[in-house]
Amino acid sequence: MSEITAQLVKQLREMTDAGMMDCKKALVEVAGDLQKAVEYLRQKGLSKAAKKADRVAAEGVVSVQVAEDFSQASLLEINSETDFVAKNDGFKDLVQKTSRLVFEHSISDVEILKTLKIENQDFDEYLKTQIAKIGENIVVRRVCSVKAHNGAVVNGYVHSNGRVGVLLCIKVNNPSNTVKVAEFARNLCMHAAAMKPIYIDYTGFSQEFLEKERLALIAEVEKENEEFKRLGKPLKNVPQYISRAQLTKEVLAAQEEEIKQNLAKQGKPEAIWDKIIPGMMERFVADNTLIDQRLTLLGQFFVMDDKKTIAQVLAEKSKEYNDELEIVEYVRFELGEGIEKKVEDFATEVAAQMQ
Repeated sequence: MSEITAQLVKQLREMTDAGMMDCKKALVEVAGDLQKAVEYLRQKGLSKAAKKADRVAAEGVVSVQVAEDFSQASLLEINSETDFVAKNDGFKDLVQKTSRLVFEHSISDVEILKTLKIENQDFDEYLKTQIAKIGENIVVRRVCSVKAHNGAVVNGYVHSNGRVGVLLCIKVNNPSNTVKVAEFARNLCMHAAAMKPIYIDYTGFSQEFLEKERLALIAEVEKENEEFKRLGKPLKNVPQYISRAQLTKEVLAAQEEEIKQNLAKQGKPEAIWDKIIPGMMERFVADNTLIDQRLTLLGQFFVMDDKKTIAQVLAEKSKEYNDELEIVEYVRFELGEGIEKKVEDFATEVAAQMQ
């Protein structure tokens, strides 16, 4: 058996963060084999961590990493049980190393991440050692990597509190526009972080979803109009449609014809119709694309210029840069979204942690 020196115990303690006496006992149990001692402590640590595995990990951080040339970027959400641990140096180090691993291998699948090597072991095993050391359930919930192909530009943004991160990829035809478009992409990422669009555009909606939302939106507008009527305010137009997906060529042609008929009834000279009709059609589209304005990136009004939609701003930038910009990929992670946290009273929580 190898001699169990104080230096060997110290080395094991630095590797595992386990207690001094636990490290000495582990080394005695495995006859001084350092790697076996690490595994021994990991297994002992996991016996404690297993009690925590059913606890919901809904805190943590979202991390973004972007290549200097804007050719690729990665997004990571890693969860802990408490916000306190999320601020721990050990947790921060875990996030940094994991984020770098995801970026370097350009992966978008947590299962693939688990098989990658980090510090001479599979990531899954490495994560288990960190759970044992940190003492809380930690989950790499999701990862995403985006590569900019054919001259495209990808950029990202993570909010200062680390709870929201966004990646956006824009197709660019003129390479000289790369830096300008990358900055524009970052502004769009900041918009998306705040406004929470789900899709790039209306093509992401199913017809079933649109019909359900149409009924809900009509009821919502009618309810608002009841209050506006009581207050003597102008009433909102009750929408016939809620998305561009429903505004077919036939629907738009019929609306334009109706506008022309109304202008004729009002006695408006036909010579000025071409100055009136575009504005009325624009209003019709705005009134009948409410779900796009709420849930799609291109349909939302830009937070930095709320008189224009993102689609309009994108068209303006294309003209300004003499390019044809197109958003081809959009990803948004918000920390803990969709996770149900158990609500416990303080006494119950303390009692649970003392078990």
